[in-house]
Amino acid sequence: MRIGVVSPARSIDILVENRVKALIALTFPEVDIVFHPQCFMVEGHFAGSDAVRAAAFLEFANDAGIDAIWFARGGYGSNRILETILPQLNAAAKRKTYLGYSDMGFMLGALYARRIGRPAHGPMPSEVGRKNDAAHCVSRALAWLVNGDRKSLEPTIDSPAGSRRPHAAFNLSILTSLIGSKYLPDLTDHVLMIEEVSEPLYRVDRMLFTMAHATQLKGIAGVRLGQVNDVIDNDVTFNETPEQMIVRWCAEMGVPYLGRAQIGHYADNCVVPFGVA
Repeated sequence: MRIGVVSPARSIDILVENRVKALIALTFPEVDIVFHPQCFMVEGHFAGSDAVRAAAFLEFANDAGIDAIWFARGGYGSNRILETILPQLNAAAKRKTYLGYSDMGFMLGALYARRIGRPAHGPMPSEVGRKNDAAHCVSRALAWLVNGDRKSLEPTIDSPAGSRRPHAAFNLSILTSLIGSKYLPDLTDHVLMIEEVSEPLYRVDRMLFTMAHATQLKGIAGVRLGQVNDVIDNDVTFNETPEQMIVRWCAEMGVPYLGRAQIGHYADNCVVPFGVA
């Protein structure tokens, strides 16, 4: 298997490549992983200009010799190249698996909306430097990419009920940015999983309002809540927990709150393939 790594948002350090390749040599020696040089470029906030990031993605996505695209990291910026890349994807791109999360939700959502490849929300190479069992986090993603290991899936997906339902997962701020755009896929009958990081609770509540009243989401089957971590303190105490918020907004949305999901910006982040796993 050959995995291509690109970074449509922010750059990574060369140490990420070294650590991931060392991990693969020990655990999946049959895998060839190629980091595009673009991953290490820096132009202001981004891993190269919009044109450079788009060209790198297209080069790997359209290469029939690459089986999967593993997004290097999140940050911000993948939305800026969607209009350029989507019309240029070829038949090889439509056969690939695409794995990432956070800002990569823009990419995953747009690909899924057009039924291009097999998008999935899950750990990225940059997490090899994460504390608290980072190697296990990255290995979980690799096991799914290489072997389709169902142990890597978010646990509720692999339950008897979950295995029959389509799923999708997004960072909440990315989801609410997609609402109203042509890049949000049709999630009718899907279980929607959401997570968030580094936001004050009042902003989380405000984004949940947008989710609850989005006409594009009226047909979803239910919502699960992943991690809401590294919360920024409010200037005054916010008097609800994230779970209390989502219960309230799901009731207003008229869809069931289905409980917690094992996704988010943390070492136990699991894989959520879009659609039926």
